[in-house]
Amino acid sequence: MLLRFTRQSFFLLAGLLLSHYSPAQAPAPTKPLLGFAPAQASAEYTLESQFDAQLKADNLREWMKKLAAQPHHVGSPYDRENARFMASLFKSWGYDTRIDTSYVLFPTPKIRVLELVSPTAFKAGLVEAPVKEDPVSKQTREQLPTYNCFSADGDVTAELVFVNYGVPSDYEELERRGIDVKGKIVIAKYGGSWRGIKPKVAAEKGAIGCIIYSDPKDDGYAQGDVYPKGPFKNETMVQRGSVLDMPVAPGDPLTPGYGATKDAKRLDYKSAPTIMKIPVQPISYADALPLLKAMGGPMAPAAWRGGLPIAYRLGPGPAKVHLKLTFDWKTEPVYNIIATMKGSEFPDQWIMRGNHHDAWVNGAADPVSGMVAVLEEARALSELAKTGWKPKRTIVFAAWDGEEPGLLGSTEWVETNEQLLKKNVVAYLNTDGNGRGFLGAGGSHTLEPFFNQVARDVTDPEKGISILERRRAANLVNGSPEARQEAQSGTDMRIEALGSGSDYTSFLQHAGIAAMNVGFGGEDAGGDYHSVYDSYEDYVKFKDTDFAYGVALAKTMGRCVLRLANADVLPFSFQSFSNTVARYGSEVKKLAETMRAETDRQNQLIQDKRYDSVADPKETLLPPTRKEPVPYLNFSPLENALLRLEKSAREYDKGSKKESSLSDAQKLELNLLLYQTERYLLSETGLPRRPWFKHQIYAPGFYTGYGVKTLPGIREAIEERKWTEADQQIRSTAATLDRFTDQVDKAAAITGQVSVK
Repeated sequence: MLLRFTRQSFFLLAGLLLSHYSPAQAPAPTKPLLGFAPAQASAEYTLESQFDAQLKADNLREWMKKLAAQPHHVGSPYDRENARFMASLFKSWGYDTRIDTSYVLFPTPKIRVLELVSPTAFKAGLVEAPVKEDPVSKQTREQLPTYNCFSADGDVTAELVFVNYGVPSDYEELERRGIDVKGKIVIAKYGGSWRGIKPKVAAEKGAIGCIIYSDPKDDGYAQGDVYPKGPFKNETMVQRGSVLDMPVAPGDPLTPGYGATKDAKRLDYKSAPTIMKIPVQPISYADALPLLKAMGGPMAPAAWRGGLPIAYRLGPGPAKVHLKLTFDWKTEPVYNIIATMKGSEFPDQWIMRGNHHDAWVNGAADPVSGMVAVLEEARALSELAKTGWKPKRTIVFAAWDGEEPGLLGSTEWVETNEQLLKKNVVAYLNTDGNGRGFLGAGGSHTLEPFFNQVARDVTDPEKGISILERRRAANLVNGSPEARQEAQSGTDMRIEALGSGSDYTSFLQHAGIAAMNVGFGGEDAGGDYHSVYDSYEDYVKFKDTDFAYGVALAKTMGRCVLRLANADVLPFSFQSFSNTVARYGSEVKKLAETMRAETDRQNQLIQDKRYDSVADPKETLLPPTRKEPVPYLNFSPLENALLRLEKSAREYDKGSKKESSLSDAQKLELNLLLYQTERYLLSETGLPRRPWFKHQIYAPGFYTGYGVKTLPGIREAIEERKWTEADQQIRSTAATLDRFTDQVDKAAAITGQVSVK
């Protein structure tokens, strides 16, 4: 959907298993498999081989041609046609299939005007030029115009200020140079944060409008040949996208916290808290060039300067621009396809697998490349079912609509069905766009050892080694010092924590359902993201040409589904989670210590006038603002909770080796406990200033958007220097971990490791 951490940038995974096996050979049937006794593991490996044999790259190719043939944004005729087509496929494969419809706000532009009014005149084109090599780029009547969804209406004229990436630290640099954006229009580069943070911070600083462009240094000719000769952004490409304030809450902004059913009570859009407060317009670097060239004022810091042939200056002025935007503020249906294969033994335990199907334009890479893998997984499972096989647990496939504007389809579906999902869903497995290259995975760390075994057993189509081993090699060669060290450590691959940006958000961070988000990338760079050039032609030329990684994704996620659906004991474990959260605890403690030392140092430099001594008298560069000293926080409640969790996790994982000796009744009781544990990481009051986000371990950052903040209540209170709140959040997070540990102890008691008082 939204930026996949710039969607083509996948998570840099931290450490991988050192175990080697020949990918040319099937895993030995005696190899341990979490949740399965040896005999059952052998049967599971046989089943997975049969599943692999069903997968056909040509199916992915043909479905992509069909689904990406025309623009299919929310409310478009082809969005509805695609939904019906996919539902017909699921039905033909024997799934109990329905289309669940929600009704959401989806504004599109009526007027878009951006013009330079002084010192020279220029009117931005705001269009992407069709190219003869790509037929769908010529579907101009069906395409959404270039715009940022959930921008405010506005008609403003003001001087222009260049704000780099438009994140809070950039404004601190401007303030040191005596530049105030109050009453001004800002121009920011894409990158550095999720796009919605840029107008959010600009509005907080008093700006009255925001323009966002992609600089060719980051995404254009400085990176390589531009489209259609190469994959990078050409001069007219524009990144569409939502600027809904999703770090506060995703989903329909008019039905906050409850489902957007046809008759739901709705807020007036003018008072909806997550709609942006100032007008926002994305532009190409061709349209940005005349605006930036007309700017005066001091030179931008060296790190801010881009790849255009100009001197990058900060303003304000003399460039003055007029920005006028109006939107239709209409409600549109979104179509979620839900396809179910009922479990034979535990029908009320659901394994959910999803990907979204809507796009900003044709969306071959984002999201169709992931959606076609889901379809092929579902088809392959249906072929297994024809042989008489049945999953023990119910498998639910979902194709979400409305993800691009703000996770609308999945969020409204979760909010509508929240209590049922909390009761039944074991795990939610997500993908989005898929590419070529290296495995990327994030999710609940209770699933980390489970996912390592999955990745161990899938072969990389380019190198013939496991996708796990190839990721490990990438970390050893190109990773950070920490990543290299962890890759050599012999421990499991460290999956990343999830922030936001795709449909796992509502499941994990609102409903407390364990989740994974998986994809391949790193060898598929390009500038097509959210543009008219995200097409089948672009995809097969510059990304996964033969759909080999689409098949690899289907193998990976198919194994996740099969193993969770068939396991005797659900493969959740707690030591990886405990170790990871302990690391987060050390990080927030070190954050406070580092901030204390840096604050003391900087305040002393200010007091001693050291900044004045080194300042160039011919330039304006004020000293930083003196900051309040950082107090010593009491981390003991968190440290005690982490110590208790570590002990309980170790005891459960020790006892889990004896799971095969449990009775059927004990396994049933244990499984119910295991998949409910993630629910205990929620706080009913949610995070400060954003109660929709209830998970106390993972959340998107308030000022990062997609990027994760771990132990978010504590971490962000420290970063924002809210010391009373930090103390409160330490206690609250510790209490949450204690409630979680109580559940781990109950699970350990079933395996005979501890007694619960």
